[in-house]
Amino acid sequence: MEWILQVLGDTGKTTIRRRRLPADIVVWIVICLSIFRGRSISGVVEALDLALPSSTGGFASKSAIAQARQRAGVAPFQELFRRSAAAWTANQSPDQAWKGLTLWAVDGTTIKTPDTPEMLRKFGAQAFESGKRSSYPQVRGVTLTYLPTRIMADAAFGSYNINEMRYVADLIPRIPGHSLTIFDKGFISAAILLGLSTVGESRHFLIPARSNHRWEVISGTDEDALVEMTVSRQARLKSPNLPKKWIARAIRTYDLDDNPRVLLTSLLDEQEYPAHEICSLYTQRWEVETSYLEVKVRMFLNSLTLRSLTVEGIKQEVWGAFIGYNLVRLSMVESAALRDVSPRRLSFKRALELLQDELIVEAVAPGTTEIPGGLIHRRRIQLAKELLPEREGRRFPRVIKSRPNKYDVRYSFVNSKGVKKDRGSKKVRKKKKQGRLGPCSP
Repeated sequence: MEWILQVLGDTGKTTIRRRRLPADIVVWIVICLSIFRGRSISGVVEALDLALPSSTGGFASKSAIAQARQRAGVAPFQELFRRSAAAWTANQSPDQAWKGLTLWAVDGTTIKTPDTPEMLRKFGAQAFESGKRSSYPQVRGVTLTYLPTRIMADAAFGSYNINEMRYVADLIPRIPGHSLTIFDKGFISAAILLGLSTVGESRHFLIPARSNHRWEVISGTDEDALVEMTVSRQARLKSPNLPKKWIARAIRTYDLDDNPRVLLTSLLDEQEYPAHEICSLYTQRWEVETSYLEVKVRMFLNSLTLRSLTVEGIKQEVWGAFIGYNLVRLSMVESAALRDVSPRRLSFKRALELLQDELIVEAVAPGTTEIPGGLIHRRRIQLAKELLPEREGRRFPRVIKSRPNKYDVRYSFVNSKGVKKDRGSKKVRKKKKQGRLGPCSP
């Protein structure tokens, strides 16, 4: 609560008038929307008693909650996320580092929003060469995750039409020194990687090379070599400070199916940083993708879109979800410490359920962090006992099975006059033309 009051003061959103829904309570409401996704917004407020008492004893109305969220704005949620994330990733135990370097990972994702003209104008949507666009607008974002605990340390998001590279560029200056950051191969860029490794103190990268990447071997072997790469002319036009050439270390590794992969890193000393240890570190990167699964499936309950209907509401909801996710991860860290195990081995779903119960207990008996019989504490110990198996690494192709659907998909097209029109597939349009579809048909 102290952090909430501080960020409200720093962003000029402190409530002056006495209201049933002051700004500090509104912040909690938005955070709890992701933790209790199965409840309506008013249901969350009622269940957790997140409104000051009224003379009539009634609950806050939906319109009052919406107006309170509008007054709060976005800035307090963004600042609260960054302030809390910095504190929760700062107290790192020495055994979580590798060779004196803290471990981080960068990855990107998208989240669908409700399909409204306002959302489409602000966030955009995936477009295809045929003129189709995806059925829903999307928010595109990139996060920086602390690998040992999976706590999100930083994030940047916005329009789907903005390339992920732009969002990563916002995060690079805030990555701490004496660190190793692991990237997905989609982020390979001299501007990004040199911007990390040449600025600050001992900031390193690890990233897989693309199959068409070219370089000149300076020294070493096919398995472990120093290589020199040329910075493209286009990249130097955008960033004149970039050198014409840059050096990295190329390490060949193999996945579980013996397919070769080359990892590029700024850790050039092969004696200090053995190749096999670097390869082992990279296998942790793909696990960060499960963080997005935990947000979208475990917390959002696999909902198709976010629930807010305004642009500011969407931004609030995303920042609130990231804070809520970190609260669950923090609970896992605290539970794991009771039995001296890795928090990555604990069940996120069970930890989320435990956090939900703790919040309800606090609402029923304010100031009480425990219920009779020490049930919450015993559940924390049990959570740390039921360890998940160690992950062996991805060995399945990045594909999904198609979902059977008897209904046709409605796409949006933009005609030559710039007017958006909804159309079904050729099959459905043909049936309509032949008069074989009634008014209630898809």
